[in-house]
Amino acid sequence: MKIIAVIPARYASTRFPAKLMQDLGGKTVILRTYEAALSTNLFDDVFVVTDSDLIYNEIISNNGKAIRSIKEHESGSDRIAEAVDSIDADIIINVQGDEPFINKPPLEQIIEAFKQDTDLKIDLASLMFEIKEKSEIENPNNVKVITDQQGFALYFSRSVIPFPREENVGVRYMKHIGIYAFRKQALLDFAKLPMLSLEASEKLEQLRYLEYGKRIKMIETSHASIGIDTPEDLEKARQLI
Repeated sequence: MKIIAVIPARYASTRFPAKLMQDLGGKTVILRTYEAALSTNLFDDVFVVTDSDLIYNEIISNNGKAIRSIKEHESGSDRIAEAVDSIDADIIINVQGDEPFINKPPLEQIIEAFKQDTDLKIDLASLMFEIKEKSEIENPNNVKVITDQQGFALYFSRSVIPFPREENVGVRYMKHIGIYAFRKQALLDFAKLPMLSLEASEKLEQLRYLEYGKRIKMIETSHASIGIDTPEDLEKARQLI
């Protein structure tokens, strides 16, 4: 089983433009993320795929591997699908470009799920962890996920799901971490399918997979990710560095 990591890296960002090229302890955010992915030693190869000459040159000039997007893309999945179409790989793991503090254990959990999936029931795998604070549960920037008894995603939403009409039934609220692992064919299928209403409404690309019947295995982890979505997040990351 050949496993590669692909880091989709857009230069423009609605909330924090050019965040991937910001300085983080003497290196750019995107370079630190790329090096962190390499240092896990979990992948047969690691690539950055980008629409930006600046980001492309940043990775190449530091002896990394980068792919320049040819088309404009609405989502990270579309960008990755274009990049890996001609690359030999069985499993593609999407590492977010704004998460330079990659934790190895959750990635190992995802890879192990595919190794154990002898019946090929998993099209995608992703991560989630429990949140308990009311403000975190109600925050629309935190994407929540609910699953069936086998851990496959039923729905993702920015809203509170499930709605707590009855509060004393033991419901756990799970936050989705945006690290995905795809079987290559599921990713290529995604890129050919038009966006439907649920994805358009919530602005969550993972809903396209569900709307077309793909199965997303959710894996619970205690390792919360540290992403950089705002200038305040960048300052926190600099303190960590």
